[in-house]
Amino acid sequence: MAVLGCRALLAASVLLLHGTGFHARPANISALKDKNPTGKDENEILPPGHLNGVKLELDGHLNKDFHQEVFLGKEMEEFEEDSEPRRNRKKLIDIFTKVDFNKDRSVSAKEMQRWIMEKTEEHFQEAVKENKLSFRAVDPDGDGHVTWDEYRVKFLASKGFNEKEVAEKIKNNEDLKVDEETQEVLESLKDRWFQADNPPADQLLNEQEFLSFLHPEHSRGMLKYMVKEIVRDLDQDGDKKLTLSEFISLPMGTVENQQAQSIDDDWVRERKKEFEEVIDANHDTIVTMDELEEYMDPMNEYNALNEARQMIAVADENQNHNLELEEILKYSEYFTGSKLMDYARNVHEEF
Repeated sequence: MAVLGCRALLAASVLLLHGTGFHARPANISALKDKNPTGKDENEILPPGHLNGVKLELDGHLNKDFHQEVFLGKEMEEFEEDSEPRRNRKKLIDIFTKVDFNKDRSVSAKEMQRWIMEKTEEHFQEAVKENKLSFRAVDPDGDGHVTWDEYRVKFLASKGFNEKEVAEKIKNNEDLKVDEETQEVLESLKDRWFQADNPPADQLLNEQEFLSFLHPEHSRGMLKYMVKEIVRDLDQDGDKKLTLSEFISLPMGTVENQQAQSIDDDWVRERKKEFEEVIDANHDTIVTMDELEEYMDPMNEYNALNEARQMIAVADENQNHNLELEEILKYSEYFTGSKLMDYARNVHEEF
């Protein structure tokens, strides 16, 4: 039960994988989140449901926004669907000039790799900044350390429990009488909490360890833990490895019409391609924990180069293994999530 609770807690944002109305292979959505969808205090101290710049969601789904996250960094929000196309075009041209490090008006795989690493670091620095505020929220006495019980009090207070009553019951080792769903999430969080406690374990988290608790993707030890959890969820025969069939066998949604069936087929096709061409590094049809860990590591330079080559291949119409401005503008939806109309208009004048 704890594993399922962890998946429910950490996968909330993946509901958007296939839009609204019907969902092929949906992630489990936490009932706790449904009860308090706008709980700002809760979001400050809970591990985020989605990790920017990581290719796999924590429930095992592919991160559909990965390309945009590693291309735009914290500028993602600037490319909203209803934004003015001309403004977005100018912004994209500006980004192109930055990626084009040697200023030859063409982006190579090495230049794109360098850019991806910069944007990934940008996401990490944003996480560090947010972590300072989150840590302050759970460390009100400012002693630089937080116990599990201190965190538990703040978490339950964010769920609507009386903070003083909870603190008193925990102090006196009394039953908190929480509902089953809340207890599941607490158990999952507790496991993750103690995993983040670096040796020598003192059952306290400092600010750096709390960052690992909230953002396991930037801690090697927590990255292993994250991979272990994903494999445990997907591994059907208990061998601690993943086959292709295991990787594409997340629970299916209810297919109500042909459009839903097509989305479901696309989902399987995307996962199959990612498994065979990227995650299974040695192409032996089996993905080990080590392979999955390398794949999940956002600071892996080889992965960044591989991703750069993939991104270039999508838009490389002239097959020169580089990207020109016209190509990146034409395929703007892939890079930014924003489709630019009349992308070629006045390109050279603006550039």
